[in-house]
Amino acid sequence: MLNNSVQGKTLPRVSPDQVGLCPQRSARLVAVLQAEVDRQRLPGAVVLVARHGKLALFESLGALDPAVQSPMTPDAIFRIYSMTKPIVSVAAMMLMEQGQLLLNDPVAKYLPEYAMQKVASLVDGTVQLQAVRQAVTLQDLMRHTAGLTYEFMGNASVQRQYAQLRIGSRTRSNAEFSHQLAALPLMFEPGTVWEYGRATDVLGRVLEVVSGQTLGAYLHQHIFKPLGMTDTGFFVPPEQHARIAEPFASDPEGGVQMRLIDVREQAALESGGGGLASTALDFARFLQFMLNKGELGGVRLLGPRTVDFMTADHLGDIAVNRGASRALLPPGHGFGLGVAVRKEVGIASVPGSVGSYFWGGMAGTTFFVDPAEDLFAILMLQAPNQREYYRMLFRDLVYATLID
Repeated sequence: MLNNSVQGKTLPRVSPDQVGLCPQRSARLVAVLQAEVDRQRLPGAVVLVARHGKLALFESLGALDPAVQSPMTPDAIFRIYSMTKPIVSVAAMMLMEQGQLLLNDPVAKYLPEYAMQKVASLVDGTVQLQAVRQAVTLQDLMRHTAGLTYEFMGNASVQRQYAQLRIGSRTRSNAEFSHQLAALPLMFEPGTVWEYGRATDVLGRVLEVVSGQTLGAYLHQHIFKPLGMTDTGFFVPPEQHARIAEPFASDPEGGVQMRLIDVREQAALESGGGGLASTALDFARFLQFMLNKGELGGVRLLGPRTVDFMTADHLGDIAVNRGASRALLPPGHGFGLGVAVRKEVGIASVPGSVGSYFWGGMAGTTFFVDPAEDLFAILMLQAPNQREYYRMLFRDLVYATLID
């Protein structure tokens, strides 16, 4: 159940017009999503928009589980996949603030298995392995310039090796995963290309070594509990299974339906890049903490300058790899430490302020934070094949509500 005392204290509910949102346009946002449910293209959703520290919109619609047509509830639990990354990045920055790590530290300082990495280079039409010119750093992990990739991002030699090893298997511990990945070649020279990949999974293992705790235990003690994120974790306990949101059994548009991770059992792998389950309200507490520059309800976990540093562009002139990675990072955007960052008002095909930041999860969840508007928004759904469409649609609809 929703913790109303926690919600009321930190994110009180108000009508949209009290924080500069048009009530009619806010209703239209919900109506557009409801129409998608009625068309049976979207199983269900929870939508949350907050401004000036208050909830202006918090609605659930459609089905929690379309197989049994149970209604969606505001406290539904979603697999948030890559929305795990900003949380793990915050955990790393907390350790940096405590002097326990530096961002330019080589990963091998904490994980010796990364000391002898090779890069797979195409030479005269054949793949050859060459020693890296510069070691992968913690900053490379956080901004996705570590030379790592995802097996589902393409069909290059390195990606095929990931797939053959089933590198994303949840049966390996974080330590076992790290050793398996370290033995594979890099796709790019570290620090030279933005390629989205398993870097935050490696970062999660670094946090375990530095803290002496499992990643799940560290996040619970140092982030979830202090911020009141009571329903966030790497697995959902049995008494909460009835709250788990589910996708359609088959893709409504006829594609191959992605199989979602089973969060009902505790897996060996606690994926720092994509393993968490959470609720809209829990994630709202995390985003309000970010918007507050590192503080929520009197609890400060990061200094304001550190949050500014995280949400600044860390790529500069570093090239974005073509293909799947390019599609994830819109024009006019860079990447910070765990989030994409908007650098220009125009160019991209969706609205937003300079300095806004966002990310999403493979099953369909998405968020964005706009500090210039003192606003954040969250869309929680489990519709993997339609995720890009709903991410763009949601952004358009939210900005259309702003009238002050």
